[in-house]
Amino acid sequence: MPPEIALLTDPISLTPYEALGIPIALVGSVFLALGAQFQHRGVGKVDAASAVGGQKGLSVRQLLALLRRPSWVIGTVMLGLAVVFQLTSLYFAPLIVVQPLGAVGLVITAVVNARVSKVRLDRASIRAIAFCVGGVGIFVGIASFTAASKPITERELSIVLIILAGVLAAFGVFFALFRHRFKVIFYIVGAGVLFGFVATLAKVVIDRVKTLLLPETSASSGEWLTIVCVIALIAAAALGSYFVQTAYSSGPPDLVVAGLTVIDPLIAVTIGVVVLGEAANAPTWAFFAFVAAGAIAIYGVLQLAKHHPQTNR
Repeated sequence: MPPEIALLTDPISLTPYEALGIPIALVGSVFLALGAQFQHRGVGKVDAASAVGGQKGLSVRQLLALLRRPSWVIGTVMLGLAVVFQLTSLYFAPLIVVQPLGAVGLVITAVVNARVSKVRLDRASIRAIAFCVGGVGIFVGIASFTAASKPITERELSIVLIILAGVLAAFGVFFALFRHRFKVIFYIVGAGVLFGFVATLAKVVIDRVKTLLLPETSASSGEWLTIVCVIALIAAAALGSYFVQTAYSSGPPDLVVAGLTVIDPLIAVTIGVVVLGEAANAPTWAFFAFVAAGAIAIYGVLQLAKHHPQTNR
C-alpha cells in the first residue's frame, strides 16, 4: 500500500500552532488587495498606450511593457508577498480555514479602489459584495463542520491532476478559438477555477514536504507524483495569472479579486468534498446547503460584474 501523499485538511479544532495561520492569511489578504490595485493601474496604462486593447488577451508586447511599469512591478511584488503569506498560512493551518479569508481582500480592494478611482459603489455593487462574502462564509462554514479530515491517496491525487489537465486543455482551446467573444467574466471565472486547483496542490506539496521532514519518513516510489503536482501547480498558476492580467484590461480590480476570492475557495473545497470524499458522512441537508451557498456566492460575482460602476458593458 503506497504511503499517504498529504493531508488536505486537518481537524477544525485548531491548536494554538494552527491558529497562527489565521493572522498570517489576513496579512496576505491585505497584500492581495493592494497588489491587485497596483497591477490594475499598470495594466490600464499599458492598455491605454497600446494600439490594440488587451480585453481579448494581452499580447507578448503588452506583457513585456508591463515589466517597465513601476506600478505593475510594485503590484507584482505585493502579490508575491501575498502568495508567501498564503503558503505560510497553509503550512500552519488547514486549507478550508485560511483559504476563504482571502474574501477579506475583496472588501479591502473595493474600499481602496473606490477611493483611488473616485467612483462610489452603488447599493447594487455593495449588495453583490455581501453576497460574495456571505456565500463563501456559509459554504466553508458548513464544510468545516461536516467534512472529515483524511489522507489523500495516490489514486485521489491522480484524479485531481487528471481533472486539472482537462481544465487546462479546455481553457486553452476556448481561449484560442473564442477569445474575441469573451467578456471579463470569462477570465475571472477561469482564474478562480485555476487558482482553486493551485491552492489544493500547494497544500498537498506543503504537507508532503512536512511529512518528508519527519525523521521516521523515507522516500517512496510515490515521490514522482509530488513532482507532477509542482509542475501542474506552475502551469495552472501561469495560465491563471495571464487571465488575471487580461481581466484587469476590462474590469475593476475589486471585480477581479471577487472572482478569485469566491471561486478559488469554492473549487478547493468542492474538490475535497466531491473527489476526496471528505463529506461522505455529512448529512443530506449539507449537500443542498453547499449548492445553495455556492450559488449565492457565484450570484454575487455575476451581479458585481453586471452592476459595478466601472465594468465595461
